[in-house]
Amino acid sequence: MHKILIALTTIILAAGTWGAASAAPSVDAAGGHLMVMPDELEWGPVGSLPPGATAVVLEGDPSTTEDFTMRIRFPANYDIPLHTHPAIERVTVLEGTLYFGIGKTFDREAVATLPPGTLAVMDVGVPMYGYTAGEPAVIQLNGRGPWGIEYVNPEDDPRR
Repeated sequence: MHKILIALTTIILAAGTWGAASAAPSVDAAGGHLMVMPDELEWGPVGSLPPGATAVVLEGDPSTTEDFTMRIRFPANYDIPLHTHPAIERVTVLEGTLYFGIGKTFDREAVATLPPGTLAVMDVGVPMYGYTAGEPAVIQLNGRGPWGIEYVNPEDDPRR
């Protein structure tokens, strides 16, 4: 196995700046397989989410039309404001618990509790929100770009 170090990337999306570190994957030159080890992850801030979240792009480029995989780490007691996405998202909860709601109002009582192992597939343009409670959470997001986020309330957008 050969180790290839992918440098820190800053990806500009139509919806705004997405800054996240990338993984240092191991690649089998003969088979072209990609294997990313947990200790190779270099987490970085996410400019399109409220402060405190960190992320890493594991493969692909979320700003293009190719498939991508990224992970996002949310601290305890973190709110993800009402927002929509321009493409389908597939989210797997890897650690912690994510509380996830759909609708035009951020309502902590009208959420689904997503424990580790949960898969959630969110459709294009549907308003959603989420939060963590007393523990951090890590999700893995798979999709086809370009990835973006549009906040329902412009004042919630940290890029402004």
